[in-house]
Amino acid sequence: MANAGILLETGTNELEILELHIDEDDVSGGRVHNCFGINVAKVMQVIESAGFSHRQGASNPCFVGTIALRDLIIPVLDLSTWLALERKPHAHEVVIVTEFSKTVLGFLVSGVNDIHRVGWGEVAPIDGFMSRVAKANIVGLIQREGRFIQLLDLEQLVSELDPGIMALADQVGIQAGRPCTVLVAEDSPTIRLMVRKNLAAAGFTVQEANNGEEALRLLAGMKAQAVVEGKAISQFVDIIISDIEMPLMDGFSFTKTIKSDPMLRELPVMLYSSIITKELRHKGEAVGADDQIAKPDMPMMAERALKLIKALKQEA
Repeated sequence: MANAGILLETGTNELEILELHIDEDDVSGGRVHNCFGINVAKVMQVIESAGFSHRQGASNPCFVGTIALRDLIIPVLDLSTWLALERKPHAHEVVIVTEFSKTVLGFLVSGVNDIHRVGWGEVAPIDGFMSRVAKANIVGLIQREGRFIQLLDLEQLVSELDPGIMALADQVGIQAGRPCTVLVAEDSPTIRLMVRKNLAAAGFTVQEANNGEEALRLLAGMKAQAVVEGKAISQFVDIIISDIEMPLMDGFSFTKTIKSDPMLRELPVMLYSSIITKELRHKGEAVGADDQIAKPDMPMMAERALKLIKALKQEA
């Protein structure tokens, strides 16, 4: 998979997705292809299925077995079970091995179709979209050649598999010494709740946006108010914390826009993602991000945010 991708330029608001499908029987006896997408950056490998079947007494109904790969024993989950779909088994199914949030998982699916390079502006939010799949499991919707591809929120799956992950949000070892306001851009309701709990527990006032575009509209309102009142933008918001993967505008483009704005660029920006790799860190640095953190390191988020705010005040 590493050689299949296209090296994306920084701040172009693009990503690559691996399109997969889960097949079901339709009422006429034919086959329905339910199409989904996963960020290529999370995919380690695609391998042929070893003929998995559901195990009696498994701790999770999605679990179908394990595979050995690169000295790892990797649990394999039936993606259709998590999505509440009735997958039609066949002889050429595949397992998509993923790595994100410091977790390696395999997902059993009917097959893969292609890799697409898309703009985040093409990823439509799912509000108003009717789907058999729970909206909490979908980041957004992409249209390709007359079909819809539903972009999966794998972090939501991991949080469901391990409820203890939510407890990370309560692990706060620091308190803001003065009132601080943070603007958080995050499309996943589950992750947004975790970030809100973590920062609020540290004494932050939290404002939220579903994606980069919505966050920019909030910042535009703050800018207008700052001009009217003759104040610095830092008197309305102390720091911006943004996810990288978001519909309409991703975190890189969001950060690049902020750092290109004469009035906003003084604000510290922290990016976070489940896939902070060396390449992604380089991209974050290229657009001017002041800090980057992996989602599993969320207990450190408040402390690192306060350090950025303190550094800004000292410079001022």
